[in-house]
Amino acid sequence: MSASGLVMNLRAIWARAYVRVVGANRELSWLFFDTFLPLLGTSAYVFIYKAMKAPPEFTGFVILGGAMTAYWLNVLWNMASQFYWEKEQGQLQLFLISPTSPMVILLGMALGGMFMTTIRAGSILILGSLIFRVQFTVQQPLLLALLFFLALAALYGLGMLFASLFMLYGREAWHLSNLLQEPVYLLSGLYFPVRGLGFWVAAAASVIPLTLGLDGIRQLAFGGAGWGFLAPEYELALLAFLSIVFIYFARRALRFMEELAKREGRLTLRWQ
Repeated sequence: MSASGLVMNLRAIWARAYVRVVGANRELSWLFFDTFLPLLGTSAYVFIYKAMKAPPEFTGFVILGGAMTAYWLNVLWNMASQFYWEKEQGQLQLFLISPTSPMVILLGMALGGMFMTTIRAGSILILGSLIFRVQFTVQQPLLLALLFFLALAALYGLGMLFASLFMLYGREAWHLSNLLQEPVYLLSGLYFPVRGLGFWVAAAASVIPLTLGLDGIRQLAFGGAGWGFLAPEYELALLAFLSIVFIYFARRALRFMEELAKREGRLTLRWQ
């Protein structure tokens, strides 16, 4: 890639990220609804565990899960469905004829959405920890940071893959988004240790980056509590593998989407 091409791609990334960074501060009421309302749902699980006299670590598990929910919803609604909504608004053709690739555009969206979501997730984590007096015992902070960032890389790679698939299948994207929301809450163990599902179910659920990332972060944030599914080092390696796989297939799917648009002049598949 030439220097001018690199500059152009960086500008495209910043342009798509800037909209989301600024948008996060324009409508402050969204911050309230995206922070306090999810915290209410998270609080319900906290009170259930308290009523059952569960170990205090479970309160922290729930707070962490509630914070990570924001990333999954951002991937599902603001990444996976993005091209579909752009198509509905008549702007998709502008992305396809631009000199940058759709993957660069999605990367900008991912970075901007990540900034927005981190503010909300951080607010849920801080408020939940203060209200319920969660005690963190962080071990290996560098490994914890690597787990978190690799989980986000794999998660947003999955979002890029979904972006092309959702758009190709048209209006079914809306139904697919709704379909995936609740099952992922269960399979990723957002509100309980995923090992409670059993080894094989947890292993199958590990294809969702949120499962491995959240499990590893919980182990490292609570002093190695004996509720983990795999050792954090193994989960780090698996997340690195998932990041490469999802980004590779996202690139292939986006190329197919571009070729379909150029060859047939349409962006929906109709099976004969």
